[in-house]
Amino acid sequence: MPSQSLPEVIEQQRKEIEGLRQQLLQSQKMGSIGELASSMTHEFNNILTTIINYSKLGLRQKDEQARDKAFDRILNASQRAAKITTGLLAYSRSSESRRDPHNLSKLVRDVIILVEKDLKVHRIHLDTQYLAEPYANVNAGQVQQVLLNLIVNARQAMVAGRTLTIKVSESVDDQCAEISIRDQGSGISPEVLPRIFERFYTTKTADDHGQGGTGLGLSLCREVMEAHGGRIRVETAVGHGTQFSLRFPTVAPPDFSLKSASKQESSESPTGSPSVAAASLS
Repeated sequence: MPSQSLPEVIEQQRKEIEGLRQQLLQSQKMGSIGELASSMTHEFNNILTTIINYSKLGLRQKDEQARDKAFDRILNASQRAAKITTGLLAYSRSSESRRDPHNLSKLVRDVIILVEKDLKVHRIHLDTQYLAEPYANVNAGQVQQVLLNLIVNARQAMVAGRTLTIKVSESVDDQCAEISIRDQGSGISPEVLPRIFERFYTTKTADDHGQGGTGLGLSLCREVMEAHGGRIRVETAVGHGTQFSLRFPTVAPPDFSLKSASKQESSESPTGSPSVAAASLS
């Protein structure tokens, strides 16, 4: 076989590196799910218990009103399970490079469905503030991976009884949207702060299940934000907590009415430079 030219070798190596990067992202994604596995299993057990008990109650009831109430409880529990399953499948799906306009507040809500039971198990209060419904051109799975990583990190940094605050806001003048995740943990020391986005740098150790401590989470968060033309910023105060802020360039919301009209016409047709800043609060 003829030897490859230098440009061909470089292109081949670039593709191999990109393939390894995608595998790394997927591995990190599965690791995040591992962090939530115990609490999600507990949640599904509660849902199944509700369905079984109210099914038995509905079968025994002669009164139509009481029977309807039991069936309503079964329906609500089933819908809750469906939401969790849908969110989990969407998150776990292999990442693609495609980006579309997405409502950032909705992406946050979808992630919260996955983590709220875990927060309750660890007795962490959740304060969500949706000050806007901004749209950004993003890969939904990758952004949700960043959010899940930051939320799990925030939960791990806090003791029971503390509050995790998640806020979505928009600056119309700057044409930017921001998602902030603020914890009431111990904060990040000035010695560690400059290195937190370095790949493989970590101050955590893996738990009994081998989760955590890889030093990949925050570096992947930075890579995803840079790829989206956004920024990730951290503000921290030792003894008071840490806030991570994600900034995205906003886009106009998609015009769903035009899409619907286009589909109708088709059916009637006969042919048918980003940067990362780390700042310490005084």
